[in-house]
Amino acid sequence: MLPSPTGTLTNDGVMMLRVLILSLTLFTGFAQATVLQRPVTLDTGSGELFGSLLLPKSDSPVPVVLIISGSGPTDRDGNNPDGGRNDSLKRLAWVLAKHNVASVRFDKRGVAASLAATPDERNLSVDAYVADAVAWSRQLKADPRFGPLILLGHSEGALIAALAAPQAGAAAVISLSGSARPIDQVLRQQLARQLPPALMQRSNELLDSLKAGHPDDNVPAPLQVIFRPSVQPYLISLFREDPAAAFARLKMPALIVQGSNDMQVQVDDARRLNLAKPDASLALIDGMNHVLRIVPNDVKRQLASYKDPNLPLAAELGTRILEFIDGLRPR
Repeated sequence: MLPSPTGTLTNDGVMMLRVLILSLTLFTGFAQATVLQRPVTLDTGSGELFGSLLLPKSDSPVPVVLIISGSGPTDRDGNNPDGGRNDSLKRLAWVLAKHNVASVRFDKRGVAASLAATPDERNLSVDAYVADAVAWSRQLKADPRFGPLILLGHSEGALIAALAAPQAGAAAVISLSGSARPIDQVLRQQLARQLPPALMQRSNELLDSLKAGHPDDNVPAPLQVIFRPSVQPYLISLFREDPAAAFARLKMPALIVQGSNDMQVQVDDARRLNLAKPDASLALIDGMNHVLRIVPNDVKRQLASYKDPNLPLAAELGTRILEFIDGLRPR
């Protein structure tokens, strides 16, 4: 990026310089930082949850980020057995650790190592996920190794983070690829691009029924993956929530991060979240997709990125998050 005609950097130039500086510090930081990596557990009283702690060596308390994964059987690392391995959240945790920020990421109840906590998905609910995030937060806040607690939610996890943050006593919230619209509206939009008219009509009927709080067992085979009867209780609990309204209620600092090439959540969602909470910081990252990589708007390449853990994260993602967390540290 060239300097502006006045001899000073443009806003884009400043951001590019920040990304370059972060890239250089990332390169040197991996050789210098000492990071403790170990498993952690949480006894919820209704099952044990399993997670991973990354803790930089420090003589004073460091900020700690509770990373909350997205929808479905997405595990602590950001991987989904139906969608492939990309390690998006694992890689993000390491970016934080190499810059003196601790993190805990965990398998949600009913997922991966935490499957036994709720083995039947009929018993899953948004309220249970929120309660688990609050319980993790209290455990972290009681640990003297940690300073400010930040809740970071990816995709559907952004809603859980916003709902949990007030009870958790979080110092800040980060919404990463989080929707502003009720999730039934997002599903309608996504399915309208994929389904033939007859299936779309039945899908809308199912969404209407679940939105009203009524299960519907008459699910055509092609729609079972989304609307199977066993997952309908969870969908009913999810469709009650309004992400923008939850975000608006937050009193603590917040950061909204959204990629321009996200196939699942739109830039308009990020702008709506910002309208709901105007004092939140907004970071729109050009070219970033839902798994936090820079990928062109090409369906084949987008889908391939969901199964490629070796693709680097968008460099600006680390810059924006670390700048935000740095602003929370005592001066």
